[in-house]
Amino acid sequence: MEWKKALAGSASLLALTLVTGGAHAQADQQPMESVIVTGIRASLEQGLEIKRASTQVVESIVAEDIGKLPDNNVVEALQRISGVQVTNRGQGQVGALYIRGMPDVETTWNGRKIFTASGLYFSVQDMPATLVRQLDVYKTRAASQIETGIAGQLDIASYRPFDFEGFKFSAQAQGTYEEQRGAFDPNLSALISDRFQTGIGEIGVMANLSYSGVRFRDESATPGALVPFMTATPPAGWTPLERIFNSDARVTENPIWQPGLPQGLSEATGATMNINGVATPYYLSRDAIFQSDFTGKRTRPNANLAVQWAPDSNSVYTFEAMYNGYRNETFNNLFFSFVDWWGDFGGATPAINPATSFTLFPGTNIMKTRKVGHVYGFNSGDWTSTKTNSYVYAANAKWHVGERLMLTADAAYQTSIYDTAFFAMRTDRVAPEINVDFNKGGGYLAFDFGSGQNLLTDPSAWNTAQVYDNGGRNKGSAYTLSFDGTYDLEGIGGVFKTVRFGVRYDDRGATEALRQASNWHGQNLATYATANPGLLYYNHDFFGGSSAAGDVPSSWVNVNGRYIYTHAAAIRTLWGGDLTNARLHEMFQTFKIDEVNTSAYLEADLEQDILGRPLKLNAGMRYVQVKDSMTFWDRTQFLVDGSHIASSGSAYVAKFLPSATLQFDITDDLDVRLNYGETLRRPNFTDLNPTYVLNADVTGIHYGTGTRGNPDLKPTHSKNLDLTGEWYFAPNSAIYGTLFKRDIEGLVVSLNQYVTLPGAAILNAYNTNNFVIIQPTNASKGHLKGAELGLVYFPDFLPWYLDGLGAQGSLTTLSSSQNIPVTDPLGNVTGQLTEQFFGVSNLSYNATLIYEKGDVGARLSYVWRSKCHYDNEGANFANPLGRWRTPESSLDLQLSYKVWDNAMVTFDAVNLLNSVQQTYYAGGGNGGPTVADFGTLLLSRTFSIGLRYSTN
Repeated sequence: MEWKKALAGSASLLALTLVTGGAHAQADQQPMESVIVTGIRASLEQGLEIKRASTQVVESIVAEDIGKLPDNNVVEALQRISGVQVTNRGQGQVGALYIRGMPDVETTWNGRKIFTASGLYFSVQDMPATLVRQLDVYKTRAASQIETGIAGQLDIASYRPFDFEGFKFSAQAQGTYEEQRGAFDPNLSALISDRFQTGIGEIGVMANLSYSGVRFRDESATPGALVPFMTATPPAGWTPLERIFNSDARVTENPIWQPGLPQGLSEATGATMNINGVATPYYLSRDAIFQSDFTGKRTRPNANLAVQWAPDSNSVYTFEAMYNGYRNETFNNLFFSFVDWWGDFGGATPAINPATSFTLFPGTNIMKTRKVGHVYGFNSGDWTSTKTNSYVYAANAKWHVGERLMLTADAAYQTSIYDTAFFAMRTDRVAPEINVDFNKGGGYLAFDFGSGQNLLTDPSAWNTAQVYDNGGRNKGSAYTLSFDGTYDLEGIGGVFKTVRFGVRYDDRGATEALRQASNWHGQNLATYATANPGLLYYNHDFFGGSSAAGDVPSSWVNVNGRYIYTHAAAIRTLWGGDLTNARLHEMFQTFKIDEVNTSAYLEADLEQDILGRPLKLNAGMRYVQVKDSMTFWDRTQFLVDGSHIASSGSAYVAKFLPSATLQFDITDDLDVRLNYGETLRRPNFTDLNPTYVLNADVTGIHYGTGTRGNPDLKPTHSKNLDLTGEWYFAPNSAIYGTLFKRDIEGLVVSLNQYVTLPGAAILNAYNTNNFVIIQPTNASKGHLKGAELGLVYFPDFLPWYLDGLGAQGSLTTLSSSQNIPVTDPLGNVTGQLTEQFFGVSNLSYNATLIYEKGDVGARLSYVWRSKCHYDNEGANFANPLGRWRTPESSLDLQLSYKVWDNAMVTFDAVNLLNSVQQTYYAGGGNGGPTVADFGTLLLSRTFSIGLRYSTN
């Protein structure tokens, strides 16, 4: 029987059987020709074997040995899989993962759902490569798999002691150099495992520990949002080039213009707006420019412990625990200057002539360059300290009952806590003038302060201003029980080969709490610094890492973020006001939720020969029932009178979710699959919380911003169709492709509403009583379709000096659309806009050249994705609402050399071409990277050298 073969077979076959879960191996699959290989080639070949044996559409990456996942971290490895796109590169890592354009990747650890803090999903970046034995990306789902994650499911398989034949020890030490930060940081790991025959059966024990650290520097320079201005010859009562706010007492038609339109305001030459009944021409220009010198240190301690016990040949018990830690300290050295002042053209030396103080992009009313006098600006030293501790404890039992029945029981408890603290101090001044080129070429900003440039590093030219003191704590926990069974019908069930059944119970809890306080206190920065040695901070060589970078200030004085954080108590006392209000330093709990998920499934494998070839069907049904109990507390009322006013809510949903996969093996090496399935995306807990989370009016636009959740949100429901073909045309080589479609109902989109929250306490805390509030709602449906093509090829006809050369590549095309409601300033829906999904690039590909021969291994890999609609700007401005990313790419190199049988030296280089990340505004045919660029982020190159030791 199949289960006896798995139990009595090799350790690698046992590992494959335990991990693949819902992707069930077929007993009669013809084996591929065996070639003994190691390294990256071995990893790719094992991935093909898993793909070939799976019922579902799955892509796998296998660590050929401990610590030998063919990348330094999980996300870097996943970007080379067809259909996977990554973005948000920065802070020494890749920050966002998409599968087929969707971000909600359900992450499981050895088949168990895991999460970070109060979120629904796990931060994959927190999983080090050295703890990973195998990564499986499921793009379709069987009924036996967890139903959430429209994007797909990522299963992270870690090591267990029965994965090894006996004693195993491995250690790795690696140093990583981050070029922009100019620092080496460690990455250390060690695994020890052994198995013993005892009087009560075989026992295995394993410990796998990892520690990684990185110090990083991200540098960005950004033009602000587009807003309207009068021309140099305005109507009576207006100043030349005066900024036109959307509301003004001099105007009878208020609001004068609507912020947050998808297409923004017209950019045409001579465009007008109605002011007091007169069509009045206007220009568009930026409200501000800013740049960020963002540095930080991040560490991740991790541990995986496992004990396995096989009392006999019919049962295996596994007890395992995982710890994921995250520590991050960042200093955002922010430099900010307004460029929208109009009131003092004569204040600069020499005086500024409004008519000649700007130029326009040809054929538009958008300013390209501008000279402004007496501009207000501020610097902000922002210190953020974050910490996550996540623990998972699990017990698993597998029993074989008789010849045909296999039962599995699993119990798990997990808890995750995320703490954050933020402390910031501003300094401000008025500069005599500023000269700006919003796009000097290639999307790069350029600016200077004329004769006042030298004052950027003079603390006597600056004054202290606001202090912000915030914090938060998010917690999550879950108790999970599951019971699964498999009954083998081979030989007795006719066309029915296997039946599977199971139930799962998950009780999930989450809470969130926050604190916020701020106040203003002004004194000369140099005077304050004299009494506080260590306060001042000077950066150097800003934007010096790219020869194409814009001409921007390379150094300025600011407050030292670490200093103000460690001296927060004294600063609170001196600044006073809300900073000394004990009530505002309480951690105010905003919501508590308990979610109980109960599910059950039944599925079967069927097989029938058609024209002498096997036709296979995997079909099943999953029933899921989710009950939410929610309690919310209103912090706005707490600010007014200190009261804790609670409200409650509940939600219930029940769904039947069918799935079916039809597979036909046309030949021994060519097969096709047709899959239909339905999956869900449940609302984020934060999105259910109706409590206001407010942000102050920090830039003088007369209103703040904020968010609040919606307890009436429903799950998003997707119907999925996939057609795949796989041709294994040579040993250890294959070409495969997929056509897929997703029809999605109940997509969550954000709607804006203008609200007034009265009270002096609100005014003092946020500098305003007026807010533009963003609230999520199920107001959209969408469609996603695309195609994938993948290749793994190791030719066997090459001459000896090229023997060992191979290639891996993939290409993905995507097309998406969804309706987005358009609202007026009061939040009323006035129309619908059709846009593509956020984060979806229409085209992406990767190409990897591999060489392995003898003791030498090498891989050169290039990944590229086309532009994408990344997100929407806050609906406060006149520019097009959409923020787009320009095409992104990375060229990476990996080298390895086996110095002796058990030891290997490695070298890795990431972002060899010094790629940058650029954003721009666009929508409704307006905007674009030339006239509406929104900044450039310099991405550092990183280089790593390491030594890996492992017993045979």
